[in-house]
Amino acid sequence: MQLLDCTLRDGGYVNNWEFGAANIRDILKDLVDAGIDVIECGYLSQKRPSDAGSSYFSDIESINRALPCHKGHSKFVAMINYGEYQADDLPSRREGGLDGLRIAFHKKDRDAALAFCRSVKEKGYELYVQPMVTLNYSDRELLDLIDCVGQLRPEYFYVVDSFGAMKSDDLLRLSYLVDHNLAEGISLGLHSHNNLQLSYSHAQLLCDRLFEREVIIDASILGMGRGAGNLNTELFAEYLNHHFKTHYNISKLLQIVDDVIAPIYQTKYWGYSLPYYLSAVHNCHPNYATYLDNKNTLTVENIHDIFSSMDAEHKAVFDREHIRSLYLSYQSSRQSECGMKGLRELLHGRRVLMIAPGKSIQSEREKIAAASKEEGTIVISVNFVPADLPVDLVFVSNQRRWDRLDHGAAEKIILTSNIRTDAPHAFVVDYASLLNTEELVKDNAGMMLVALLIQAGAKEILLAGFDGYSPEEENFADQNMEFRKSFSVMQGMNKGMSAALAQYQKQIPIRFVTTQKNVHFGEEIRTPEKES
Repeated sequence: MQLLDCTLRDGGYVNNWEFGAANIRDILKDLVDAGIDVIECGYLSQKRPSDAGSSYFSDIESINRALPCHKGHSKFVAMINYGEYQADDLPSRREGGLDGLRIAFHKKDRDAALAFCRSVKEKGYELYVQPMVTLNYSDRELLDLIDCVGQLRPEYFYVVDSFGAMKSDDLLRLSYLVDHNLAEGISLGLHSHNNLQLSYSHAQLLCDRLFEREVIIDASILGMGRGAGNLNTELFAEYLNHHFKTHYNISKLLQIVDDVIAPIYQTKYWGYSLPYYLSAVHNCHPNYATYLDNKNTLTVENIHDIFSSMDAEHKAVFDREHIRSLYLSYQSSRQSECGMKGLRELLHGRRVLMIAPGKSIQSEREKIAAASKEEGTIVISVNFVPADLPVDLVFVSNQRRWDRLDHGAAEKIILTSNIRTDAPHAFVVDYASLLNTEELVKDNAGMMLVALLIQAGAKEILLAGFDGYSPEEENFADQNMEFRKSFSVMQGMNKGMSAALAQYQKQIPIRFVTTQKNVHFGEEIRTPEKES
């Protein structure tokens, strides 16, 4: 039984591999002291230059410099995604340096990737063959691959559950095919993701079976990894100590949690989520789940519908344009012929006060009330109904918000065409026609309403509660509307809204009623204080 820790590589998807030089050094040292058999130092790739604080390395020498002087019985490896490193640039292995390379490849690249694997062996490195999304191989395809791999004589051959989609019967079928057909002397490995919360049970299942070869299991500290994460190193090390009389030092693993990983977890959450569960159920690349979840406009049922419409050809490799097309198509599925016509009759030439659900509507209620009473002003709230501020219309572009809205509290409603409902007397408008060009806020509800008001011929827009997003504090007047994204995502959303507003302001006068916080759009901004 062997245990491989992939924190610095798979965990790097959480923090863009920016652990910091001191943390990388400490993690490697503590994993050695814990007795971990194989330690993955990170990625080896020519896609970007090496950085002292990153576990994304551009050359072997950068990895060797990061290795601790004392290696114990641990071996050190790095992963190459096939196509990201040239075989001719790979130096021969030197004593005391990196021990092995893990070569990950998609089924379509099999033959070329195996030729690259041969070069790795010739340079003296231990070879780990990692066929990504192994579940997508038919039995015949897998047996053909096993025959080819047997000729290479690698040290390790893996079953890779890239999308966390495998069930126990899948694991048993694949592992038995490997065990009974792979050449002797090659270890059987398992790399899994925890989308279905099955990584721990899968690892147990593989270890408890009687195989004719050595078994190696991948894990990461605190399960750190993209999306739903991985098997926890500290949990499975304890299991192996108890059931197989291994001697991993759990205290050293917990020290890594305390010193390095727990602080990252506080700001960059990973773990179980329904979108990643759905990506596994549909055997889709997890980046599709990330893309759809970050929209903050879809219910879990909506995400399920979109995954169901995806063809098998696009599931294995993330295609941003494809998922964008599916998303926009899904969101534009229905509209009312009279929706925009009726809104033009209602809004043309009018001043519109938009009330968004930012916290400033609580502290600056008097400003909002005064603005709403300006002659000729129509008040429209965005994705919610204010408790103590009367509104003329409620605009909703988000299915989640619509499902939670008190439908009886709003007499007149504007819905974008993505909303699934039988609500009578609603103005239904085309979703796609209201999008802007800023990717992170392309379909932000406030931005969409501004676009709608311009199309409807409004003469001026007043913004209230339009505060933007902070990752460090509550953003909404109603706590039930809160959501959390990474600092970089929220910062990007603020910049995107500022840029979109700057463009819209060229088409219609826009001014803030409440104090600006995270959203701005240049010197041309006009507030009531400046006007007076």
